[in-house]
Amino acid sequence: MIGENGEQLGVVLREEALRIAEEKGLDLVLMAGNASPAVCRLLNYGKFKYDALKKDKEIKKAQKIIETKEVRLSMTIEEHDIKYRVSSAQKFLKNGDKVKVSLKMKGREQAYVTKGIEIVKDFCSRLSEFGSLEKEPEHVGRNIFATITPNK
Repeated sequence: MIGENGEQLGVVLREEALRIAEEKGLDLVLMAGNASPAVCRLLNYGKFKYDALKKDKEIKKAQKIIETKEVRLSMTIEEHDIKYRVSSAQKFLKNGDKVKVSLKMKGREQAYVTKGIEIVKDFCSRLSEFGSLEKEPEHVGRNIFATITPNK
């Protein structure tokens, strides 16, 4: 049995441990039931749970959740539109989010996959200052995808 301040109270019978806990107004909590002998602790269980929840909230608050933002391109995209999408992708990368670049080919555009890959590579090269290419542009069905992760 372990006391309320962490001191060892030695091996105590269950009934004796319950009596001590009741005298001190604390709870007897089984910490390691599979151990031989089982390890119990005297503590205020309500406060223990409250502190554990508080610690979990602090850990979650400190955690940065990385989102994936998508930027869509097309085969016939103009220079001004590319610049606009580059600036929005820069904002995403500065915020610490990943950027997924997708280019959808329609109809006869599907015959020019290499041109589509060049457009995506050009777009990614404009973002090289803010992020690095995690995944090379790959052709999947009608689409070309690439993923950019922010620099540290």
